[in-house]
Amino acid sequence: MNFDWDVLVQAAKKAMGSAYAPYSKFPVGAAARVADGRFVTGCNVENAAYGVALCAECGLISQLVLSGGGRLTHFVCVNGSGDVLMPCGRCRQLLWEHGGAELEVLTSSGVRRMDEVLPDAFGADDLA
Repeated sequence: MNFDWDVLVQAAKKAMGSAYAPYSKFPVGAAARVADGRFVTGCNVENAAYGVALCAECGLISQLVLSGGGRLTHFVCVNGSGDVLMPCGRCRQLLWEHGGAELEVLTSSGVRRMDEVLPDAFGADDLA
């Protein structure tokens, strides 16, 4: 399947425009496609107590669950300049939970599967 990454990047840029980043001045937007064709987005939300800030991926996963759940198939996040970012380690774990090894992630070095982005990942199967 030939996926239109530009549509997803534009959705992430739009989400980034809603970011609340008064402390770091580093707005982030994220967007993903769900297996059923829906798109979900999120933006980072900072807090004066820095440790409780929410990454854009957290909002995206919340929107996914709130809108009916499902599996993520394609994902991207961008910074305030619209440049593609690699998700942090915490967010890679969130993405693994809802997209698994097959989730395709647009990175600054091209499209990578989640099992490349988070090798030897811990997941629900490890709890069985």
